[in-house]
Amino acid sequence: MKINNTETSSKTLGIGLFLLRLCLGGLMIANHGWMKIINYETLKTEFFNFLGLGSNTSLILAICAETICSLLLIFGLYTRLALIPLIVTMLVAMGVHGWELFGGDAEMSFLYLIGFVFLFIAGPGENSIDARMSKRSFY
Repeated sequence: MKINNTETSSKTLGIGLFLLRLCLGGLMIANHGWMKIINYETLKTEFFNFLGLGSNTSLILAICAETICSLLLIFGLYTRLALIPLIVTMLVAMGVHGWELFGGDAEMSFLYLIGFVFLFIAGPGENSIDARMSKRSFY
């Protein structure tokens, strides 16, 4: 019995993209977004002031990106749109950590950034709400 390599590759790619979305989104929520929510009172005055918006506003934007956008990423809903704030957040985090990629504090932000950019280019895959919505017909 011969297996169609294109079909198998498409299925494994879909599973891989789903796992990447699940891991990046889940870890972002658990290790970053949720931690910022828990420590909100402490962080709201000392958080990085992005573009002069103020520490509190910058913190709220980071929390929204790291929780709401990560949830959208996990479900594959408006994936590319949800990735934009996450990419911007990781770029800002890298700058805050001094752009130290090799063993420095910016390394984790860079790893998230690479994953987010990859998903932005590749798309959410067939195991996403986006894929299901694009298959719907409006007759």
